[in-house]
Amino acid sequence: MTQVEVLDAACKHAGGYKVDVTRGERVGRVSSEWFARPADERYLSLSDLHATVRGRTERSRTRTVESAAIRVEASRDDVEHLVLRLPGSDAPVAPTHWSFGQLASLVGAPAAYLRQLPVPLAGINLQYGLTSHSAEQVKTLEIEDGRVELRAVTGPEYGRIFDHELVAAVELIAGNGTGDTRWKIPGVLDWSTGVYNPNVDITQDTTTLYASDRDVFLFLVDDLNPIEAGRLSDGSPDLYFRGFYCWNSEVGAKTLGMASFYLRAVCQNRNLWGVEDFEEITIRHSKYAASRFAHEAAPALASFANSSPRPFVNGINVARQKIVARTDDDRNEFLRKRGFSKAETARIIERVLSEEGRKPESVFDFVQGITAVARGKTHQDARLDLETRAKQLLDRAT
Repeated sequence: MTQVEVLDAACKHAGGYKVDVTRGERVGRVSSEWFARPADERYLSLSDLHATVRGRTERSRTRTVESAAIRVEASRDDVEHLVLRLPGSDAPVAPTHWSFGQLASLVGAPAAYLRQLPVPLAGINLQYGLTSHSAEQVKTLEIEDGRVELRAVTGPEYGRIFDHELVAAVELIAGNGTGDTRWKIPGVLDWSTGVYNPNVDITQDTTTLYASDRDVFLFLVDDLNPIEAGRLSDGSPDLYFRGFYCWNSEVGAKTLGMASFYLRAVCQNRNLWGVEDFEEITIRHSKYAASRFAHEAAPALASFANSSPRPFVNGINVARQKIVARTDDDRNEFLRKRGFSKAETARIIERVLSEEGRKPESVFDFVQGITAVARGKTHQDARLDLETRAKQLLDRAT
């Protein structure tokens, strides 16, 4: 099949779509986020998420000060907490856990050690570091919410991209993220039947829209419009959905980035199964980060969201049709010439045989065998190495 085919209702199974998650890669990034987020970091719509992160930006201010001019003192009202006095402001500023660590890093002090000291002693050490450290300018991000908090301390050239800017870019293509456009919070795979159901209630247990005081993370899929890219060995359609996730930290905890891909299912724990054609871009918060976001990242996200899956489907079909091995000697030679060890070669061929009922012949067969072996690797580095080599093999074939 060389033509993109969006399946109609007649191809659906009860409650969703039959998928084959033994193929492709398993990506655990969304699952890690899902496990780590408490209830107050989970949002049920993009509009709610945007309102929260936009609101904190509106209550924030950024300025540049001399590090040596920062004064550290124990609060007169609460001797258990440090406060800071920043030049040009009479109000005390309370460092967050994150910004305290940034200040400690600035003067070369171990934050974990300082936190173990009595508060007055920790303050003396931090103050000594700030006044004796070579004077330099730092950029602060402060927020007023009943009291003034110091959310971040970065270098003066830090190119801040606010979290609400990323969420707003996603809203442009995904609306509310709840089904008012083709992009939505994902459904769930039923392991007992192998059927992926795109229609599940959006709750704090199922949402994939997150924000903390340090970052945002969003994952959405186009799972009401499955794509058929060829057939499985039993003749049934091999179904994919489009998906993407993106992240940012306006306080310097991580880069801005986004990943786009095709996947076959999302399970209850928010692992991504059967992932193909994974692409990722990141933007460091350097001086020109805002410009790069406006001219590179946001357009790339919109382009993927609105693009046709035809190149992906055609690439899969080319790889399926490209026969590279017909004998055992061919199979061994094909893999060994591409850097796979004798043991890896045997495992790859065996996995294809066990899952497909035949030995690999096409480039796509070998790619699926490699990614199947990768899923069994317990060490992330080893798994990523195999998955990268599988993607390179597929890219060269198409």
